[in-house]
Amino acid sequence: MTGAQLKEEIVAYSKEIGIDKIGFANADVFAGLKERLRLQQELNYQSGFEEEDIEKRTKPELLLSGASTIISIALAYPSKMKNAPRSIKGERRGIFCRASWGRDYHHILREKLALLEAFILEKVPAAQVKSMVDTGELSDRAVAERAGIGWSAKNCAIISPEFGSYMYLGELITNVALPVDQPMEDQCGTCNKCVDACPTGALVQGGQLDSNKCIAFLTQTKGFLPDQYREKLGNRLYGCDTCQTVCPENKGKDFHHHDEMEPDPEIAKPLLKPLLTISNRDFKEKFGQVSGSWRGKKPIQRNAIIALAHFKDESAVPDLIQLMHTDPRPVIRGTAAWAIGKIGGDQAALELSKAKEREKDDLVALEIDKGLKMVRNQEIS
Repeated sequence: MTGAQLKEEIVAYSKEIGIDKIGFANADVFAGLKERLRLQQELNYQSGFEEEDIEKRTKPELLLSGASTIISIALAYPSKMKNAPRSIKGERRGIFCRASWGRDYHHILREKLALLEAFILEKVPAAQVKSMVDTGELSDRAVAERAGIGWSAKNCAIISPEFGSYMYLGELITNVALPVDQPMEDQCGTCNKCVDACPTGALVQGGQLDSNKCIAFLTQTKGFLPDQYREKLGNRLYGCDTCQTVCPENKGKDFHHHDEMEPDPEIAKPLLKPLLTISNRDFKEKFGQVSGSWRGKKPIQRNAIIALAHFKDESAVPDLIQLMHTDPRPVIRGTAAWAIGKIGGDQAALELSKAKEREKDDLVALEIDKGLKMVRNQEIS
């Protein structure tokens, strides 16, 4: 069997197992990416979640000896939620980004890649294969760009003509030589909507992201959220879709090809107040299957507190007071104190003052002071 014939069979099989798009790239060094990653590190734009070794990120040969071809796959995910519940007064809701709707995409893509691996090994028993999704060493986007899945857009996503940027990406390295596909021309042109719309200015310029300012990254951190980003968070619990939703290439793009990617509205857009007191067991039971749960419940709870402050939800104040007085985690106590001050109300000043008398953590005490200052400003105005 020739490489061209094998490629045809792999493409046909990929459609059988529900892969929406597949592309083939050579396994040469990603030289351009290497320079961009070095610049990212110099500017301290990295999130810290990436593989630190730039050589591993840009040299497929280091990951698989004799690497010849990289197969990139894409699965389209929904952009619209059916029967989305409304966020109303007294029953305010948060939101998980679209990439965290349905079952954790890491598992879905790994299963597809495992099937592809088995198919290749059946055809070429001596083949070597190595797959990865998101958390692997290679850049999913760089591979997808080279494999012709789409172009690398100004919002730092891959955009395909068929699916826009609403795609999950994964790749498979093999030592089997296969014909490659051609990269796609950049089609962003003069459009700058994603850069202009970024809530925090994290898109420094088209194609360059300061991860430390990106709301998608900030929602996953575990410490106190910096003051300048709290207002920007809105009701986001995990991730941010702004640079995707404003993109003209995504207009009208909404795909429901995979049942396991369909969001449960009560998980993707959950009520905020129950999140404040949810147990570890209940959190894992309810949210454990979605990708947004990977950092545990603490960041989600912190973000829920900030979201309640964003809505100025007075009905949440009793729960926030309880957290401020009794929660063992400083970040939760302090963020609750800040939120109480933001929402205000008759109890705010008294409860914040009580908490200040007892609090021994300096950072929490600082948040209490911020809360007290907001309450006083409300009283004056």
